[in-house]
Amino acid sequence: MLCKHFTEIESFTTISIIYKLKRIVLTFITLFAIQIFSFGQQEAIINNGKKVLLYADGTWFYADSIPLHSLKPSIITKLEIPKTNPKDRIISHTGYSFVYNESHEQANWIAYELTAEETNKLFERTNKFIPDPKVKTGTASDKDYKGSGYDRGHLAPASDMGWSFNSMTESFYYSNISPQTPSFNRGIWKKLEELVRSWAVENKSVYLVTGPVLTNGLQTIGPNKVSVPNYYYKVILDYSDPNLKGIGFILPNVGSKEQLQNYAFSIDSVEALTGIDFFPLLPDEQEDLIEKTLCLKCWSWKSVNATSEKNENKATESVKCNGITKAGERCKNRTLNLSGYCYHHEGQANGNNSKSNIKETNTPSHEPLKGSSSSAQCSGTTKAGNRCKRTTTSSSGRCYQH
Repeated sequence: MLCKHFTEIESFTTISIIYKLKRIVLTFITLFAIQIFSFGQQEAIINNGKKVLLYADGTWFYADSIPLHSLKPSIITKLEIPKTNPKDRIISHTGYSFVYNESHEQANWIAYELTAEETNKLFERTNKFIPDPKVKTGTASDKDYKGSGYDRGHLAPASDMGWSFNSMTESFYYSNISPQTPSFNRGIWKKLEELVRSWAVENKSVYLVTGPVLTNGLQTIGPNKVSVPNYYYKVILDYSDPNLKGIGFILPNVGSKEQLQNYAFSIDSVEALTGIDFFPLLPDEQEDLIEKTLCLKCWSWKSVNATSEKNENKATESVKCNGITKAGERCKNRTLNLSGYCYHHEGQANGNNSKSNIKETNTPSHEPLKGSSSSAQCSGTTKAGNRCKRTTTSSSGRCYQH
């Protein structure tokens, strides 16, 4: 009887343990599946309320137990350069390096180090977009973007390159440009750029790799068939004492009012999406730990250069209105509104225009710029001494350039 009693207890204990293990396994399978569908982000909360990190190989550990403080930096040159294939040609300019993708007419990635000193802008934007002379196969041109409805979005932002005349000039090469929706380029993408500059100041320097997510079947614009990416990424490495750390971002090419934390991922997750091996020169132990760790609390989330809500609704460079006139023609007005529509056609911003075959962005309309109720030819004079041919709604009678 005693043996039978112990046998029953043992059997019950075994069943109980198996049941609990099944619950744990199912819980983590569910959480892991959710993370995979979110580009593989690893942070999750389990039943006891604690945060854990899940990885593609099935391992996990508590987020608070990550020993990032134990990592010490080494002296590594060209740390920002991703792993390349033998056929890849790395092109370097004053402020950044890149590998060009001829099939998509833009860079696979742009890599550079940004120091605290380099965030001090000494030279203003040139706003002169030109083909990159170092890309022998040719890059995109003005013709590709004209009338497309897309911004010429910087990968390495001009504000990161204001520390020298050459770096600022080269930041406007078309090798550093990619088609971005106005609401994305002038909104959340700009916020991320400002935040990264804050991190460069706080951490003395950061290493960056940024670029488009290039896949087959993307929409194209212009005679050179420039691909329009659906997503963009950034990965940032702080490789200085006291705490080494890294973080990645994946953002859809649309406007968003969400917090940037919602688009944060581990660097491993960005690698899984893009197929690019970032920071391969790191010692293996450091690369493994830094790139699989997502530690949101390790970074500050307030940009020192954050603009006000009012200013975020306006751009620094005007674009041709995407609206269609009653005669069925493309509107000739230019606008600073993030919607891409002038004050006459903001009602078309939500897709109400059935005649237009121009790509529109799903962004809310904004208040028009203060000015006159109708457009007029600019009263400014060009450098050649001729009357400016642009139209303006400004009460001054002058366009944005004059």
